[in-house]
Amino acid sequence: MGDNKSAQQPDVNEQIKVRMEKLKNLQDAGKDPFQITKYDVTHHTDEIRAIYEAHEKELLGDRPAVNTEGLDEQQAREAVTADYNERRAIMDASPINVSFAGRMMFKRVMGKASFCNIADLKGRMQAYISRDAIGEEAYADFKKSDIGDIFGIKGFIFRTKTGEISVHAEEITLLSKSLQVLPEKFHGITDTDMRYRQRYVDLIMNPEVKETFVKRSKIIKEIRKFLDGRDFMEVETPTLVSNAGGAAARPFETHYNALDEDVKLRISLELYLKRLIVGGLERVYEIGRVYRNEGVDTRHNPEFTLMELYQAYTDYEGMMELTESMFRHLAETVCGTTKITYNGTEIDLGKPFRRLTMNDAIKEYAGVDFDTIKTDEEAKALAKERGIEFEERHTKGDIINLFFEEYCEENLIQPTFIMDHPLAISPLTKKKPSDPEKVERFELFINTWEMCNAYSELNDPIDQRERFAQQDKNAENGDEEAQHTDEDFLNALAVGMPPTGGIGYGIDRLVMLLTDSPAIRDVLLFPTMKSIDK
Repeated sequence: MGDNKSAQQPDVNEQIKVRMEKLKNLQDAGKDPFQITKYDVTHHTDEIRAIYEAHEKELLGDRPAVNTEGLDEQQAREAVTADYNERRAIMDASPINVSFAGRMMFKRVMGKASFCNIADLKGRMQAYISRDAIGEEAYADFKKSDIGDIFGIKGFIFRTKTGEISVHAEEITLLSKSLQVLPEKFHGITDTDMRYRQRYVDLIMNPEVKETFVKRSKIIKEIRKFLDGRDFMEVETPTLVSNAGGAAARPFETHYNALDEDVKLRISLELYLKRLIVGGLERVYEIGRVYRNEGVDTRHNPEFTLMELYQAYTDYEGMMELTESMFRHLAETVCGTTKITYNGTEIDLGKPFRRLTMNDAIKEYAGVDFDTIKTDEEAKALAKERGIEFEERHTKGDIINLFFEEYCEENLIQPTFIMDHPLAISPLTKKKPSDPEKVERFELFINTWEMCNAYSELNDPIDQRERFAQQDKNAENGDEEAQHTDEDFLNALAVGMPPTGGIGYGIDRLVMLLTDSPAIRDVLLFPTMKSIDK
């Protein structure tokens, strides 16, 4: 059985050896492709199609389709051929010459003429390679070429008899010899690991993967455009920090040799951006990598891209308006519609987003009203009753959050702002003047995921010091994700920060939503992977 299989599929090592020999022969003949330093590309494949269709419209626009009514099969075939030849003659009389380049994905040799398929950034294009047009020697070389080789092709555009727009090659240049064998197919669950490890092969084999990353780039471009329209300024802040604050997460640690100091990789962008608000920059944002020393799953990667923005003289209500407008803008510009589909579920970003306090959400989905529960003990008793696990150090605020995660998140498919979180889980947020147990905070949920976290920012340095002290205590009690007192940040707040609204959201999760991608690894070009044991 094994022998039979290897008879059908030539040994890859053998194929690589053959490719190496072909390269050596080319080099010996003075045709080393790796000595070529550039190639003049005039058009991409999508442009070639577009200009030819426009040219056809101009020259053949009012020409009627061939009429084969009442003809037998032979006559009909002859009429179609005659019509095709006449059209070709008209088009070939005023040819459009192009030069394009890309990777050969398919080749069919038929004696004196061959077809091949070339893939570039914008798509694929068929090329017709004939011995008479490119010359005997070049044609003999082409016949020895391999799938994966990169070619430059110069010629004129035409439409084949079967209707495919193609390029009739007049000159072809081998620009790079592929010494590895591309896989037959690179789809399917069995290959996902390899697809993530060798993203370059994935991009070559699967056009829809390339499309996802083109879209990702567009999403980031549109975020910048949207914020630019609202007078935000893009800034950059340190990634190596002595105190990794601004979020509940465990940091990565590293060592700075020149200063002989241990430093951490940032877990958020918050504390530096707020310093800039203190400095009077008023509207700032950063799109940057952050690092959290946690597990990998479909929605988490240890390094990911965060967008955080801060706007002086507004609050979380202002941030809700900005968030809703931005998400709607992204759906319209990137997806072309405010009704998107994720995993078969339609999500409407065009309608006003629902607004619900965290306690009201728990009341709706768990039937418990935490506004009537006064003490930590009562909250813990309720958690026990419902089988919700908690830690001894947890307070009523922590329990509220656990109830929310258990009962509410799975129901939040359509865009919903969850507001007014407990103080205990929001160390950097302003208290609600009407209820000091709660803070002016919201999280946007779409498709059961937390898409965004936003506050009316805490600008009282005395209150902030107390909250940091509580976080320090949590750390002493074993909370590895607790924040620590940041004296310089407290000094900045003491200088004076205006009332400010702030938002943070993960770009990767947003890209997953807008590209209908099942896992975060599908939207990261090079996701974190465990090393293959050598």
